[in-house]
Amino acid sequence: MFNFRRLSRRQIYNINKYTLCGLVFFALCATAFCMVANSRGNSVENRIAFMKSEMAAVAEVTDQVAVKASEEIRTARDKNFAVQPGVPVGMEKPTDDEKVVYLTFDDGPSENTKKIIEILARYNAKATFFITGANEECRPYIKEAYDAGHTIGLHTFSHDYGAVYASDEAYFDDLAKIGGVAKEQIGYVPCFIRFPGGSSNKVSAKYNKGIMSRLVTSVQEQGYQYYDWNIDSGDAAGSSKEQIEANATAGTANHIMILFHDSQTKGATVEALPYVLEYYTNLGYRFEAIDRESYSCHHGLKN
Repeated sequence: MFNFRRLSRRQIYNINKYTLCGLVFFALCATAFCMVANSRGNSVENRIAFMKSEMAAVAEVTDQVAVKASEEIRTARDKNFAVQPGVPVGMEKPTDDEKVVYLTFDDGPSENTKKIIEILARYNAKATFFITGANEECRPYIKEAYDAGHTIGLHTFSHDYGAVYASDEAYFDDLAKIGGVAKEQIGYVPCFIRFPGGSSNKVSAKYNKGIMSRLVTSVQEQGYQYYDWNIDSGDAAGSSKEQIEANATAGTANHIMILFHDSQTKGATVEALPYVLEYYTNLGYRFEAIDRESYSCHHGLKN
């Protein structure tokens, strides 16, 4: 029996879409065949011409059905992934024993974002990009990632710790700005966020005592969910390709969330990514983008 629990909601949507298209195609072909078979008085040439005409009509209808189904899937995804105050997002403790890796990339977009999208496509893997306001000329890559089925999350507009963590209001002002960038590119403000430095960062205490303890509650009250990580690739510290590979493949949990960065200086991350993908694939993991029902990895608070 086919195990639908192993499929993401996006995959199930796609199965339904193509099943519908196939049924429409089959029905129309069967109708055309019967009509030709019943036209005994027609010449062979007329029958062939009639069949070609009907097949062209079938193809056109099938394309229309596929386009409509795709639009409906995108609309449903946008609505589901958008901020919805009062609607819970994510689960802190996984409820199954399936083996899933969540690849997450902070600090993009950049030219490396484009390279990462291409690598992920080769391995049929999905990921999550927590975007910033940097590199305005690279913002089209946000939409490219979204169109490829990856999840777009919010990181920070400025990535200036002093400005972002100056006050609760300053944090939400910055969040609104990066939410606006996302909306320009993909049409909605995502509910998925990652705090600069993660929720366990200590540097925020230099600017505002206790701000993280307040923010983790207030962001969820406003319809967001924050995501930390349980594996750090180490690429933020300028690690080599080999170091990144070793760090990123140290995970043994069933649900692994890896912190990577896709900023312009992270060429070693791009080089290490194929190794990481192959390593976990060989261990039976699959690579999923974060969605509303995904594991929401949280750190212990230190401020």
